[in-house]
Amino acid sequence: MSELLLVGVGQMGRPYLDAALRIGCTVRAVESRAGFPGLPAGTGADFYEVGNALDETWLLGALEASGKGPLDGVVAFAEAHVTAAALVQDRLRLPGPSLHAATISRNKGLQRMSCAARGVAQPEFRLVPSLADAREWMAERLPVVVKPLTFGGSVGVEQVSTPVELDSAVERRNEGKLLVERAVSGPEFSWEALVGDGSVLFENVTAKETTEAPYFVELTHRCGHRFEDPEAARQVRDFTRLVLDTIGMRTGLVHLEFRMSADGPVLMEVAVRTPGDHIAEAIGLTYGFDLYEGVVRLALGLPLDDLVRSGPERFAAVHFPDCPPGRITGIDGLPEVAEHPFVRRIALTRGVGDVVPPLRSSSARVGHALIVAPSPEEREETLEFVRTRLRIATVPVTDS
Repeated sequence: MSELLLVGVGQMGRPYLDAALRIGCTVRAVESRAGFPGLPAGTGADFYEVGNALDETWLLGALEASGKGPLDGVVAFAEAHVTAAALVQDRLRLPGPSLHAATISRNKGLQRMSCAARGVAQPEFRLVPSLADAREWMAERLPVVVKPLTFGGSVGVEQVSTPVELDSAVERRNEGKLLVERAVSGPEFSWEALVGDGSVLFENVTAKETTEAPYFVELTHRCGHRFEDPEAARQVRDFTRLVLDTIGMRTGLVHLEFRMSADGPVLMEVAVRTPGDHIAEAIGLTYGFDLYEGVVRLALGLPLDDLVRSGPERFAAVHFPDCPPGRITGIDGLPEVAEHPFVRRIALTRGVGDVVPPLRSSSARVGHALIVAPSPEEREETLEFVRTRLRIATVPVTDS
């Protein structure tokens, strides 16, 4: 019986645990104190608790768990778990993305430097010890985008478009090292792939909708996208393989975000972990297989056999309803949306009386809808139904 270590589980990572148990693994799982409420008793795994969600703390838990006996595989769930899992994989010589790829995944500055050395198409950029150090460079290239090096979910990402906004950003942002980039125009996509020993075994393109500048918070993901232009499809294929080679990707799951500019794909960032926003679930529903099981099998050195599918069977999307910031006074249309035949799930995280902050990062969103339709056209009709039927009313909140 194979022995698998899961670094990070919580609620969103439960499908990894379920897949491992389904194929007959014994599981050791590391989870933070905050994540344990999402793990009811009887899940069939041995759990190791860590006190907080810092990268270094995850490593302590992973080393403790790995010391309990031989392991056959290690899977990292989210971004904060990547380094700890890679260090254990490297030490035990188990399949994984590679310590090189994991290190680059956790630091956008290292990504930019590595990709610059290999000629990967990416924005013109500067890595600076403080935003004030980039003032002149930014002023000559407006609009530009400011990014922290390690955060996710659009936290801290901000486009600066005018001299007034530049002055404001320099005055407000004093958090230390930052990445500043020339803004890139073009639609946004992500590319998700299962990779084994450096070879792409499965790939998917997700088309994205985001809010406008300055924050670009993701609102809709459509899985199973196909580029109708053969040249665009070829460019994306060559681009993604170059990025994999650049980061030294070996085995596991990759989530790569890019914009399709007039000259071809331009790298936004790449990560060797589970994509957020329920995209992994939506991919599985689109192609008709369990993406989480595919990751577990690769981590254990097991063949994928006939698990993966190359083309969509259905067409899934994840949509995040939005509303004006303020206190929620009413929610209309929720039962009708839930009863729609192509709405697999509608879940709101805020209710009447709760305060919705301005939409500046993923954490400010109010919930999501998971849609699965037989055709792209029916998916679009369902998305429009959700947008128009679900209405969340708010009133401004004034400081007392």
